[in-house]
Amino acid sequence: MSEVKLAAESRTEFGKGAARRIRRENKVPVVLYGHGTDPVHLTLPGHDLQMALRTPNVLISLDIDGKTNELAIPKAVQRDAIKGFLEHVDLLLVKRGEKVTVEIPVHTEGELAPGGNLLEHVLSALPVEAEATHIPESVTVSVAGLEAGASVLAKDIALPKGTTLAVEEDAVVLQVLAAQAEETEGEAAAGEEAAEA
Repeated sequence: MSEVKLAAESRTEFGKGAARRIRRENKVPVVLYGHGTDPVHLTLPGHDLQMALRTPNVLISLDIDGKTNELAIPKAVQRDAIKGFLEHVDLLLVKRGEKVTVEIPVHTEGELAPGGNLLEHVLSALPVEAEATHIPESVTVSVAGLEAGASVLAKDIALPKGTTLAVEEDAVVLQVLAAQAEETEGEAAAGEEAAEA
């Protein structure tokens, strides 16, 4: 679990115009909330925040105005649909030792059994509960040799120590679908002619 330190500035201007001005300065408007406190409106350096968010569930150490330090994890990220730059980020306040519920990416390794079957990710991310400062970046599942009809349930996935499932144990995470036999155009036409006769 990586922890990234970012310098944050309090902001007092709100609305679309203020947000545009902030983004022109290559900064991002951010709201920090949680623990029953009033939301805190901040700005963070755009490039540094963009780099930090490349790590799923990154732990961000905020140095607010050089006076206070807070820990937070990303809760919601809004990006420009076309250019992909950050428009707004919601951060959730966390404390060391506190358990949080997050979704971690599921990666696979290994080859399915021969036969051209397809692997479907029913859940692309696995909901888990972990200590805020020890959130796993991802889990890896071996699909080596799995055949059509096989599935991997949430309870089958080995989780790092201190991490527990936040989803039903019998929830299907991955399943192997049988390869569809594709008819060639000639076979389809021959079938139609036989049906007409």
